[in-house]
Amino acid sequence: VRVVQSGGGSVQAGGSLRLSCVFSGDTYTWKHMGWFRQTPARGREGVAAINDDGTTSYLASVKGRFTISKDNAEDTLYLEMTNLKPEDTAEYTCVADYRPLAKADGGDWWPGGPAVREPLNGYWGQGARVSVVS
Repeated sequence: VRVVQSGGGSVQAGGSLRLSCVFSGDTYTWKHMGWFRQTPARGREGVAAINDDGTTSYLASVKGRFTISKDNAEDTLYLEMTNLKPEDTAEYTCVADYRPLAKADGGDWWPGGPAVREPLNGYWGQGARVSVVS
């Protein structure tokens, strides 16, 4: 699977950005997708996931502000980010995995656990820097 990621940049707090990833190759197998972000302070955290059946899940701190979507015809994954906050500053990377990254009910995988599961293997995008300035 080949992944081409685009988007990112710098924006003022309250602004919006969109990230996208185009997948090509065996997207029939690697069909569950998600977005992760990484900072030195927090490490890597799952931001949003979308399963092949359309089930989605979100990191609690981005619920209501971020939207993950997928254009199946174009094998393109999106992350619309609105009302951005300085704490959203991070390196964002998309991923495709063969197993679901969102739990069937969209909730946390276990009590107190993540809403976006770490991929077991996964094909990753190149990453994009998102900087939110106050």
